[in-house]
Amino acid sequence: MTEQPQPPVPPQWPGVVPYVEYYTGAKRILVIHLTSGNVMLATNPGKLPPIVSIDGRQYVVYWGTVSFEIPAERACHISVHVEGDYLQQAATILLAPGPEQVQLTYATQYAAGVGRLTLG
Repeated sequence: MTEQPQPPVPPQWPGVVPYVEYYTGAKRILVIHLTSGNVMLATNPGKLPPIVSIDGRQYVVYWGTVSFEIPAERACHISVHVEGDYLQQAATILLAPGPEQVQLTYATQYAAGVGRLTLG
């Protein structure tokens, strides 16, 4: 009997990316699960990596799970997109202030050019 190929395990960022803008208040953790409907992107992460923006600061990351430190006492703007010949698969959300950890999932419908950010 031959074994069925297993899907690749998404990578985990090695730690929490610190919030780099000037902010002295309380902070919380944002966990983003970055998924793609395109197998070529997920298995070739350097091809078109996702770009996460937090309050306008961009981070080129990879498909999988990434954690960021964000302000807890004020709203925070989060966006994710993929950049090829042009900006595509863009999704954005404004997170309300709060003390608890937040989890978002970014998913793409790559053929349609649609990106989506959802809580959870």
